[in-house]
Amino acid sequence: MQYIDSEKIYLDGQYRFEYVAKFLDFGDADIKAIASVADDIRPLAPVVVDAVYKKLFEFDITKKHFVPKNAGFEGEAPTSLEDLTLDHPQIKFRKDFLGKYLNKILSGPYDDRFLRYLDWVAKIHTDTPEKKSKINVDYIHINALMGYVESILVNAVVNMGYEKEKESAVLLAFNKLLWIQNDYFAKYYCNPATIGLSDVKKTESCIARLASPASILPLTVGALAGALGVYYSLRRN
Repeated sequence: MQYIDSEKIYLDGQYRFEYVAKFLDFGDADIKAIASVADDIRPLAPVVVDAVYKKLFEFDITKKHFVPKNAGFEGEAPTSLEDLTLDHPQIKFRKDFLGKYLNKILSGPYDDRFLRYLDWVAKIHTDTPEKKSKINVDYIHINALMGYVESILVNAVVNMGYEKEKESAVLLAFNKLLWIQNDYFAKYYCNPATIGLSDVKKTESCIARLASPASILPLTVGALAGALGVYYSLRRN
């Protein structure tokens, strides 16, 4: 049995990644599996990006996060939800960011710099003192979005016509990688030190929020997307 320092996983990013990666059995075989299909999946990035933003615009609770001016965007921000369209310059700016992200997770290399990038992606969406942006997205939306992105990737891989063994390996690899990314988000929402400093009489704990009826459904989306994709790929042959 391996000893894991319960405090260090919240203080040391590398240590945290190593623990989660070992728990998920994410390793060289998974990295090679992703690399083997990167050239096939990469051309689909614009389609994935468009689908993601179309989904985000279906709900006011997610669309509203794109009204405030985005850090790094030099144009004029939209003034209201009604003013914000999918072809607005700020959305194009955000789409470019997501496209680069998808290419990054496809290309690697999966080194320390890559891990810092995954951490940065999580941090800029949360209300942390270190970031310039004022965007603060509740975890329920982040988690649902991660599940949606994974379902798109699963569908793409399943329809590529790969041999059964390769398809299963790729689906498992993407599932693990996106759950690692999801953990980077969770790190900023579910830090025991932060929870311990909060007024428990006035503020729900992270666990209570995640266990609420409003959160349970999207919390399962990512896991089901990966699991069902692998299951049906195995059943297909």
